[in-house]
Amino acid sequence: MRHLTSRSYEWIVEGDIAACFDEISHPALLDRVRRRVGDKRVLALVKAFLKAGILTQDGSQRDTQTGTPQGGILSPLLSNVALSVLDEYFATAPGGPRSSDTDRRKRRRHGLPNHRLVRYADDWCLVVSGTQKDAEILREEAAGVLSPMGLRLSPEKTLITHIDEGLDFLGWRIQRHRKRGATKHYVYTYPAKKALRAVMAKVKTVCRQNTNLPLEVLLHQLNRMLRGWTAYFKHGCSSVTFGYLRAYLWKQVIRWEGRKHRRTAWRQLRHRYSRWPSMGEVKLFDPAGVRTKWYLYRGTRIPSPWPSTA
Repeated sequence: MRHLTSRSYEWIVEGDIAACFDEISHPALLDRVRRRVGDKRVLALVKAFLKAGILTQDGSQRDTQTGTPQGGILSPLLSNVALSVLDEYFATAPGGPRSSDTDRRKRRRHGLPNHRLVRYADDWCLVVSGTQKDAEILREEAAGVLSPMGLRLSPEKTLITHIDEGLDFLGWRIQRHRKRGATKHYVYTYPAKKALRAVMAKVKTVCRQNTNLPLEVLLHQLNRMLRGWTAYFKHGCSSVTFGYLRAYLWKQVIRWEGRKHRRTAWRQLRHRYSRWPSMGEVKLFDPAGVRTKWYLYRGTRIPSPWPSTA
């Protein structure tokens, strides 16, 4: 996501593919698989997987002429194979990642855009160093690349956004702000409100049940959840969010204790857990204690394990 935080890439095409898993063209997808796989038995197995059909709610089986079964073990892999057409097109297009620094500077002097594609499964953004009009043209190019695969962009959800307005991507909020106490503007990445609300809802759900179990069990459940969430979001400006989550977490655990020990006064519970909730050797995970660190981008310095077919 380094290019989403770059100063020059200011316009972002927020790509959204309508019914991605349902509309992938089987012939086009199998053609792409054949480029890598020569074993006819494997190809026959993939084709059988695609044509297996879907069990409907009324118990009948419906044939599948397009798409990959959602929840199928091969579906994420096959959807990535289908969407790799985007990677290939924008990687080789003029102004893309294979252009040299000199070529990119020359294009900007002549008013031509540069671009980079950021994709994770069917979530992708196209960042553009140029104008809004350039971003609109590249959006139409992306639609044309996806069309042979049977895929189409959602007109309502495929947006063109300026970095000053900000966008949510893979749980992160990415937006350019003025640095506090300074006049310069920087692009910041921090947990999106939707991601924060989701983990708070999980904490609340866990703390509203199992009041008959020991506190140690509750702490184990919360710790597993919080360690994973903070490990994902620690590579950004997440300290404030972690502090907010810490306060919410403490309050929910105390309320859980209040429901478990209904005759104990609220003041007494607060005094008991004034330091931090724990039970024996098990201590509640503290999100505010997680050290945040900006993700170090390595990009093309990471060697690809896959041989090129070009």
